[in-house]
Amino acid sequence: MDVDTKDGYTRRTVLVTSAAAPAADTAALANVTLRINGQPHPLTVDPRVTLLDLLREHLRLTGSKKGCDHGQCGACTVMVNGRRINSCLTLAVMHDGDEVTTIEGLGEPKKLHPMQAAFVKHDGYQCGYCTPGQICSAVGMLDEIRRGMPSHVTRDIAVHPLFSDEELRERMSGNICRCAGYPNIIAAIREVAGETS
Repeated sequence: MDVDTKDGYTRRTVLVTSAAAPAADTAALANVTLRINGQPHPLTVDPRVTLLDLLREHLRLTGSKKGCDHGQCGACTVMVNGRRINSCLTLAVMHDGDEVTTIEGLGEPKKLHPMQAAFVKHDGYQCGYCTPGQICSAVGMLDEIRRGMPSHVTRDIAVHPLFSDEELRERMSGNICRCAGYPNIIAAIREVAGETS
């Protein structure tokens, strides 16, 4: 029984028009153009679509994985304008005009990116689910060090950070490998960085 309130609203009216109501199927669509792996992609998307879902569901670039969908595992890591991000935490419409690089854009089977080749050489994967995110994150992490970006463990932020086990662990801490392939992942990253243990 819907009883009118003193201002004329019923309980049903409040629920149907509130945030509790399901999103309308006729949500306004947004036109965006993203450069993905070097190619322009003009798209019309629901503004609520994450970058990860756009890549996987709309463009069928399934290398980036949906692990936790909360930005805690790093399986969805891609590069946007050269910086690594968790694609599950950002809306696609926020990247209109941006350059997005996925694992598919880093290299190809006959010409692997050095980080991809090092992961293969050092068996930096087990089941492989986290590997695309680990590789994209490692590429971005090495670039951060090269550009002098400090991390939470950088002792003196006025000095260019040095590549160290502590920096490596901290900078890669957002990428989880449930198979515990960390020693091999570290060996791969060290090789590409030109470091030895």
